[in-house]
Amino acid sequence: MSLPPPSDAPGSARTATWDADAPGVLRLPSGRLVRGRGLRHPLPTGPAPEYALYLLGRRPPETAWESRWLRWPDFRLPADRDEARTVLSEAWQRSATERVEIACGGGRGRTGTALAALAVLDGVPPGEAVSFVRRHYDRHAVETPWQKRYIRHFHP
Repeated sequence: MSLPPPSDAPGSARTATWDADAPGVLRLPSGRLVRGRGLRHPLPTGPAPEYALYLLGRRPPETAWESRWLRWPDFRLPADRDEARTVLSEAWQRSATERVEIACGGGRGRTGTALAALAVLDGVPPGEAVSFVRRHYDRHAVETPWQKRYIRHFHP
């Protein structure tokens, strides 16, 4: 069930989130919801993201919502791992109160790897994060051995 739009009253906490049962939405152990998707597919029905992190080898098209681009070529790892840790941490923090979307071309390898990193930030042990994302997001998520290794060594 989606929560009502955030209040604009001063001092009020924002509470916008995803429908937990919507396709592509991953529920982290803390209850935070993050949507993963492939940009090759049409935009899902329902509310738009408030913030998105796009994991692509080249700059993504402009969006109507706030977004950030992390250079991350297909089937590879982030070009700048320090920047990756920073933007993934920001996405995880924002997911507490905003609709956050993580997306790459197909929505499996890079997106799955990023979702596994968010799971680690949320308390899932690094050695279990890939399995967690495969169980709760997409059974084909995190496609390469080096993506799996990246998550095993990813620490908050």
